[in-house]
Amino acid sequence: MIYEYRVYEPHPGKMDALHARFRDHTLKLFEKHGIKNVGYWTADGDEYSNRLIYLLGFEDTGHWERAWAAFGSDPEWLRVVEESEADGPLVARVFNTLLTPTDYSPAL
Repeated sequence: MIYEYRVYEPHPGKMDALHARFRDHTLKLFEKHGIKNVGYWTADGDEYSNRLIYLLGFEDTGHWERAWAAFGSDPEWLRVVEESEADGPLVARVFNTLLTPTDYSPAL
């Protein structure tokens, strides 16, 4: 299992809409494409306070590539993006890193 650490920095005033999109659509669509929802977080009182931070799980890098390709071309996802961004994009910047557990990690 590998994990993907992702951080979304929304445009000013768009965090509530971003949370709604994840809550109402994105998590279900991730599951549909075999992407494991590990967890979602926000931070208080520091440089990350206006960011959505989350962790996804994949079997391996091949699964990661296939799952993101399928998710990105899913007609339902494309519709959700179009509707949720009718007043402009929600996310200004995305950061992501693939994480491979060490041989001593409890995540194995």
